Amino acid sequence: MEYPLDQLRDLIDILRTGKVGEFEFEDERLRVRINLGTPAVPQVAVSTPAHTAVVNAPAPEASEAANGDIVYVTSPFVGTFYRSASPDAAPFVSPGQLIGKGQTLCIIEAMKLMNEIESDVAGTLLEILTENGGNVEFGQRLFKVRRTQAA
Repeated sequence: MEYPLDQLRDLIDILRTGKVGEFEFEDERLRVRINLGTPAVPQVAVSTPAHTAVVNAPAPEASEAANGDIVYVTSPFVGTFYRSASPDAAPFVSPGQLIGKGQTLCIIEAMKLMNEIESDVAGTLLEILTENGGNVEFGQRLFKVRRTQAA
């Protein structure tokens, strides 16, 4: 089993945001170890019984690295992403809209439960990164937000 590179990049971003220096996960099919504790480019080792790979962790996009006010709202679990409370209701948010901390951004249905996902920051919604009705994974980026600077 080969681990998708985009999921590794998302996991590394989550770990960087959470200021986690090292992460390790292992099950019967997969072993992932990520060490972000060195100033050099982080190394990621992914191994399965039949496959092992070492991947250089991606550097943040230049504009975003210099601009620390860009944050991503990620999915806290696996489920189905919905932009509104019902098919005929208006979306909770739209790109370009100002959003407040604690404001509902979407619903993720998981195990027949509807879970409202709220913003952790106040700012401007720049982009919605997934499709309405689409499946999302744990840690997947859902929204790109420019954080409001404190006055």
